[in-house]
Amino acid sequence: METKTIINQLRMKMGMSQEEVAEKVFVTRQAVSRWENGDTVPNTDTLKLLSELFGVSVDELLGLTGNSVCQCCGMPLNAAVVSSEKDGALNTDYCKWCYSDGKFAYTDIDKLIDFCAEHMASAEHPETEVRAYLSDMLPKLKYWRQRAEKS
Repeated sequence: METKTIINQLRMKMGMSQEEVAEKVFVTRQAVSRWENGDTVPNTDTLKLLSELFGVSVDELLGLTGNSVCQCCGMPLNAAVVSSEKDGALNTDYCKWCYSDGKFAYTDIDKLIDFCAEHMASAEHPETEVRAYLSDMLPKLKYWRQRAEKS
């Protein structure tokens, strides 16, 4: 479920107006409306306030159910590692190491595989096994699929 839907449903469940939510988290009613329309996502500090107001985790507000992974590197996502746009809005598709301030860190899948294999390899999972896994898994992720379509 998307953040816009989650915020709207939680607000309605609590019987609160957009104005009431806005007052509690120190923003304008228009900001709440933009969140619920999907035009923007609350910044990190506001997400924390919304989390307290609604009694849910920031991860739940962002729609991160534990099954979400970075669509560039495949790393599990949670609120601590979610990326951000230039304006500070969160981007729940990518981790902060792959995407930050509107820019991707990796444009070459082989360089990402080199970096990840070096850091993920262990006695239990040798580098060749990690490389094979990444070579199979990464091209299935949104970022790499979109890059392949553009080529």
